[in-house]
Amino acid sequence: MSLKDIPAPRQGAADLGGLAAALGGTLIEAGDGGYDAARAVYNGMIDRRPLAIARCADASDVAACVLFATANGLEIAVRGGGHNAGGFGVWDGALVIDLSLLRSIDVDAAGHTVRVGGGCTWGEVDAATVPYGMATPSGFMASTGVGGLALGGGVGYLSRRYGLTVDSLLSADVVLADGTLVTADADSHPDLFWGLRGGGGNFGVVVSFRFACHDVGENGTIVGGPVLYDLDDAPEVMRWYREVLPTLPEELSGWIGLLTIPPAAPFPEELWGRKSCAIVWCYTGPADKADAATEPVRDFGSPLLVGLAPMPFSALQSAFDALYPAGLQWYWKADMFKDISDAAIDVHAKYGVLLPTGHSTMHLYPIDGAAMRVDAAATAFPYRGGGWAGTIVGVDPDPANAAAITEWARKYWEELHPTSAGGVYVNFLGEEGDARVRSAYGDNYARLARVKAHYDPDNVFHINQNIPPAA
Repeated sequence: MSLKDIPAPRQGAADLGGLAAALGGTLIEAGDGGYDAARAVYNGMIDRRPLAIARCADASDVAACVLFATANGLEIAVRGGGHNAGGFGVWDGALVIDLSLLRSIDVDAAGHTVRVGGGCTWGEVDAATVPYGMATPSGFMASTGVGGLALGGGVGYLSRRYGLTVDSLLSADVVLADGTLVTADADSHPDLFWGLRGGGGNFGVVVSFRFACHDVGENGTIVGGPVLYDLDDAPEVMRWYREVLPTLPEELSGWIGLLTIPPAAPFPEELWGRKSCAIVWCYTGPADKADAATEPVRDFGSPLLVGLAPMPFSALQSAFDALYPAGLQWYWKADMFKDISDAAIDVHAKYGVLLPTGHSTMHLYPIDGAAMRVDAAATAFPYRGGGWAGTIVGVDPDPANAAAITEWARKYWEELHPTSAGGVYVNFLGEEGDARVRSAYGDNYARLARVKAHYDPDNVFHINQNIPPAA
C-alpha cells in the first residue's frame, strides 16, 4: 500500500467515500447505523465522537487508513479491545483504526506458540490455548484486548511463574507511520521489538502477535478462587500477605484487594453487599501438590469464605467479566509500590470503609518471581525490582454517581501516593500529563524516545500515553 493507492484528498464526505471504497472492511461515519455502538468503549465515562471508525479487514486496510489520515491531516486513534483506562481507542474528530475484525488465532501446540490477530481478546486466546493445557501470561479479565494489555507490559496471574505478557512476546507484525508492514522480533527491527514490549501504541499499529505459551495446571485445570476476610481484618491480612507472598512457590500467585462482595452466586447470600478484604489465588502447578501449596493461604486468619477450587484457567480469567461489563463508569488512579508499608495499610483501611459503590475497588497485583528475573533494561517495561502494581478504581453503572466515585478515588490516591515507588503501570494510567508518562518508564524513557524518533518521527501515533520523538 502506498499514497498513490489512496484516493486524492477532497473536502468533506468525498474523502471518506474514497477511503471506504478502498477498504476491504467497513467505514462507519456519524449518522450511520451503528455509529454510537462503534464509538463506545469499555469505560462509559468516555463519550467521544470520531470522524469515522474504520473496521479493518487486514493489514492493507490498516495501512490505507494510516496513509489516508496522514495525507488529510487527520488524527489517528487505534482501537483493539477498547479497555484502555483513558479511552484512547476513540478520539474526537479522529479516524479510528478499529482492529476488531482481526480475530484469527493459530495455535502451534507442539511448538508451544500462538499467533493472535490484533483485535482478539484474551478470553478468545485462552479458549484456543487452554484446551491444550497451556496459556500465555495475560491480565485478570478475559474481555481485555490482547494488544492494549500486551503492549503495556501485561501483569497477571501467571507473572510470578512465567513473567509478564511482554516476556512471552516472540514477534509482532506492525504497520508503521509510513504505511509499511514490518515484522519485529529479536533479530529483525530489534529496537522496535524492544519498544513494543511495554512502550504502548507509540510506534505503529500491531496487526498480529506471536506469543510463547506455557503449561498451566493439569491439562489447563488450575486451583483458584477468592479467600474473603472481614474488612476489619484487612490490616492484619495485608501485613501477612506482604510477608508470605515471596515465600510461596511461584506456581501460586494472588492479588489482594478491597471490595464489596457481589450480591450473586456463588457467594453465600449472607455475605452479599459486605465490604471485604479479598485475595484471589491462582495455583498452576501439579495437581498432587496443590493442597500442600495452597494450605498456607487457605488456613490463615478467620476467613469469611475460602473459595479455592479446581477450574479451567480460562474460568478464573473470566470470573469478573460478568460483574464488570462494558459501559460502566470508571475513574482510574494508580501507582507502583515497592512494598505494602504500614503507612499504606492505614490508608487502605480508611478508604476501604468508604468504598462508594458496589463496583468500586482497590487491587494490588504482584510483580514477583519470574517477572523480577528480567533485567529492567531488557524490555521497555521497567519495573523489575519486585513489588506491586496498584490501582484504585471508582466504578458504577449510573452516570449520576460519576462525581462521587471520582472524588473517592482521587482522595484515596492522594493519601496513598506518598507511600508509592513514584512510578505507574502504564496500562492503569489515565490522562495525567507528560510527567506521569515519564514516570511509567523511568530510565527506559530516553531510549523509547530515540526508538520513537526512528519509527514515528512525526509522532503520527500520539493518541496514547505519548512518548514524543527525541530531537
